[in-house]
Amino acid sequence: MAAVETVEDTTGIFDDYRMQYRPVPGRPKELYAPWGADNHLPFKIRDLVGSDEVTAQNKFFNVLACYGAGPVLNGADGQPTTLPDALRFKRRTGLGTFFLEQITDMKYYFMSVCVVILSRDGTQINRLVHKDACFCRLAKADKAGRINYVYYANWKKGNLQKDDIERIPLLREDDPIGDLMVKMGREPGQDGRCAVRTPLRKFAVLLRFPTVGCQYYPTPYYAAMFRGGSYFEKRLISAAKIAKIRNHASVKYQVEVENKYWQKIISEERITDPLKIKERIKKEKENIRDFVAGVHNSGKAWITGYYVDPLGHEVRDIRVNNIEGSKEGGDYADDINVAANTLCYADNTHPNLVGAVPGKSQSNNSGSDKRELFTMKQALETAFHDLLLRPVEMVCEFNGWQGVTPAVPMIMLTTLDEHKDAKRINPNQQEP
Repeated sequence: MAAVETVEDTTGIFDDYRMQYRPVPGRPKELYAPWGADNHLPFKIRDLVGSDEVTAQNKFFNVLACYGAGPVLNGADGQPTTLPDALRFKRRTGLGTFFLEQITDMKYYFMSVCVVILSRDGTQINRLVHKDACFCRLAKADKAGRINYVYYANWKKGNLQKDDIERIPLLREDDPIGDLMVKMGREPGQDGRCAVRTPLRKFAVLLRFPTVGCQYYPTPYYAAMFRGGSYFEKRLISAAKIAKIRNHASVKYQVEVENKYWQKIISEERITDPLKIKERIKKEKENIRDFVAGVHNSGKAWITGYYVDPLGHEVRDIRVNNIEGSKEGGDYADDINVAANTLCYADNTHPNLVGAVPGKSQSNNSGSDKRELFTMKQALETAFHDLLLRPVEMVCEFNGWQGVTPAVPMIMLTTLDEHKDAKRINPNQQEP
């Protein structure tokens, strides 16, 4: 059962730890907040989620559900805008890919980071660039509780130098567009003056889904699967099943051969050499084994002899016994199903939508039920959409695209009587 012993206990991965700020490599006067006690928590989360079939599929499904029909830029009439500048921005930014990257980080870490890149004169936002959250670390908050910088680097690498870390000024999380307007001299600052405050043209935007008691890095709600032991339980069951299968040799047939059978063969073939006798017996055993287990002999008849002894007992040359046995590892099926359901529940995913419950044990598995479940799932993504669209909303406002608003149309599965598989529901489209 060595496989079971190697399963990592993940119940303490999100345990609270006393924040101990660390100096930024190459900037000893600046401090940052490590992510986890060893600063490697996001990498551990990524690896743990990807190590289990159910959790990996749940994350994939949640990303796709949140993406819906993909981000669009709508005009005042609720239809896709034809504004050339907006269309050019959408193409150059790769808005669909950018949105997918932001969603992925949000579903894994309940946090995403992007960078806004302005034109040289600071009058337009030219691009939005995604920054992988697992490589981002937040600066220690100032006395007002504001985080002013994001440090972007490969924190898994040891001995980081100053040049290995990108230091990006962070716009105010509560009002990034207002902060940018002040910095670029579009709106007055606290001093009442409108003036360009910085020559920088690149700023970070931090998006965090609200969680309780987290000053820097959110603790996702699905963390309960680790803290509660469901993930650990599922991995233990899978490892135990694998170990049982590996350590058990399943035998289908038992073949009994009467001793006189060998003597009969040797006598009939007139073999006297002891070595040849052993070789002949070995060959006959192989012939019997091949005949019983060989696929090419399926359906054939095997004729053997028998006799009746003086006491009236039948003595058979060869007897084949079929050994009935249960499928190895099958006794864990119910346990795995329960554990898989619990993991789906923890990740706000119905198991019938991701196929986590196999076979006849599925319930409420009709097409109508799945359609309603999918509709509910998409409706619950609204909170994430409102958060994730903030950078794009900022672009529309800063660039002066009047009447242009971003939206994420939902995919609404239809019934068969509508003669189509699905339709898009645009939340910003005006009712006729």
